[in-house]
This record gives sequence, structure tokens and C-alpha cells, in this order.
Amino acid sequence: MKIAIGSDHAGFSLKEAIKKHLEKKGVEYKDFGTYSQESCDYPDIAKDVALAVKNGHFDFGILICGTGIGISIAANKVRGIRAALCHDTFSAKAARAHNNANILAMGARVIGEGLACEIVDAFLSSTFEGGRHQRRVDKIHLIEDEQR
Repeated sequence: MKIAIGSDHAGFSLKEAIKKHLEKKGVEYKDFGTYSQESCDYPDIAKDVALAVKNGHFDFGILICGTGIGISIAANKVRGIRAALCHDTFSAKAARAHNNANILAMGARVIGEGLACEIVDAFLSSTFEGGRHQRRVDKIHLIEDEQR
């Protein structure tokens, strides 16, 4: 499993903690930035991670900003990306199982390190159930197509 991970300045510290967690678990990742707490624009990071996932270079993405809201909105502008903002393990599992989410977004000002790592584990260990959920995911892509 390969993970693309990125954050803005507000999510930098939490991203670093999650990277250590992934290393302990033996999960391969690439850090798409930012690389400091200096102010930056989350859409730039979201785009890079989302495109890396969309293009099949990575299985999943993890994005972090202050609330997780802005970075998930930006990532979801990339066709084929289903970024889910999760602040609990139930939502993380459901995002994978029911929505086939391919990017996990979190807010560093909303949750702490311990819970964030639990959410990452829940997201990465869950699988898409397909069936009726596939039909719904397919409809998301139809909406994207209608907007073209």
C-alpha cells in the first residue's frame, strides 16, 4: 500500500506525527508538503495529492489542514477523487466501506494525534463493500460528467 500525504501549515505537525505512525506500521508514503509551518495555500497541496491518487501512483491520500474542510473541498474538485473529512473512526470506516473514499481528510485543530492515528488505521484497514454502494458511487461520477 502506498500513501500520498500532504498538509498546509496548520496541519504540518499532525502530518509529521502521522508519518511516524505510518513508518511504525511499515506503510510506504510520499510527503507532498508542506515542509514547515510557514503559511501556504492548501489547494496547492490538495491538488498534488489528489492528482497522484487519481493517476494511480498511490492507493490512497491523507490530507490535513486546520479544520480539514478547505483541503477536502479542494481535493474533491479533481475528477475521480472522493475525499472524506473524518474526525472519528466510524466515519473513516464508513467512508471506505460505503463511499469508496480514496482520500482521508482531517483537521489538526479539531482532533489530536492519538485519535488521528486511530482514524488513519480505521480508514486504511477498511474495504469498499460494493453492491448498492457501487451504484451510488457511480452516480457521483455521473454528476461530474454532467458538469462538463
